[in-house]
Amino acid sequence: MKKIFLITILSAVTLSVSAQTEDTDNGVVSLAGREGFSIKSKKGDFVFKPYTLIQTAGKYNWYDDEGLDKAYNQDNVMNSGFAIPYAILGFTGKVYDRISFNLSINAAGSGGALLQQAWFDVKANNALSFRVGKFKTPYTHAYLTTLGETLLPCVPTSLTTNVIMPHVLNAVNPTIGTGFDLGVMAHGLIANNKFSYEAGIFNGTGAGVNTATKTLSDDIKGLPSLLYAGRIAVMPFGYMPSTQGNPNNLSDQKMLIALSANTNIESESESTNDSRFGFEFAYMKNRLYIAVEAYMMHIGFTDRQKIDDTFNYFGGYVQAGYFVANQWQVAARYDFMDRNATDKDGIINMPAFGFNYFIKDTNLKLQAMYQYMGRTGHETQLDRDNDDLGLATHSVTVMLQYAF
Repeated sequence: MKKIFLITILSAVTLSVSAQTEDTDNGVVSLAGREGFSIKSKKGDFVFKPYTLIQTAGKYNWYDDEGLDKAYNQDNVMNSGFAIPYAILGFTGKVYDRISFNLSINAAGSGGALLQQAWFDVKANNALSFRVGKFKTPYTHAYLTTLGETLLPCVPTSLTTNVIMPHVLNAVNPTIGTGFDLGVMAHGLIANNKFSYEAGIFNGTGAGVNTATKTLSDDIKGLPSLLYAGRIAVMPFGYMPSTQGNPNNLSDQKMLIALSANTNIESESESTNDSRFGFEFAYMKNRLYIAVEAYMMHIGFTDRQKIDDTFNYFGGYVQAGYFVANQWQVAARYDFMDRNATDKDGIINMPAFGFNYFIKDTNLKLQAMYQYMGRTGHETQLDRDNDDLGLATHSVTVMLQYAF
């Protein structure tokens, strides 16, 4: 009787369980070529796909003595142990091939970051779509890569660490990376999927804020104090998937060349106006993956600060991965950053290497990496000591990931 009732209900709503093989964009896990659970209407005009990503990591970080207070028994080994970077539960889908949607919760986050993504996308045609909600800002290949398919378990430090400036701010010193934010964006693919563009307006408050808190700029009269961002990309061999290595795709050739820029306009807060520029190159051929990025940030203080100084920061990385076997990928990256601005000598450089093991038929991925943080070119020892504050000299991460 229960079986008959269940069959009747499923027939009434004309839904069926099927294998999901299309690449439904969610920014977390790639669904291309992957069997999974989904719900479809018989006509195919409605698709609903749940997904999950769980990352568990063991971390070891060793810090130099500068910045540590031995009187308080601060140890060189800190921020070490076990962590859950992401524990994501989400769903994505399409309606009538005109509207797609995505929502994901990161249970490992806190505050506003619990809501990792929440957006819907309205498609006029391939060349013009509008996305509204919380999603990735169009900036840097490292962040735009699908979260579960990054080459190394940690994104480049040059994008995530705060810059250093000789002034104390009420707000946190900015980072070059922008990440997730709330906003609206126009985007599309043209010329047989060989050219893409994104142009959007965002709050500029980052992933941790889900409310409207902005006002008008004090410095540029009448302009809302928001993040204005754009990106264009050329893909000579057709649309390039947002992956840095997938064992299901070892016989393809793709290339991406992109330029991006954004400006974050502040208002009454005692903070900075930030402008960023980026260049991206990524190439995949069979088992090989290569990426090169360069980016810079120009900051100037709001008029309220009464500080005339401006600062320029730059960074970038080159990384490569190669599948030495169908499930084994070796990886290396050289990451660098001018953290103390161009008016002072010295940069930090962070070479890293690691490997990825994709455990067959399980959707499990084991990642490991070691990163060293070095400093070079500083004029004084004090500048050298200050440049690495808060950054580990030796860092080891081992991460096991499950995706469904």
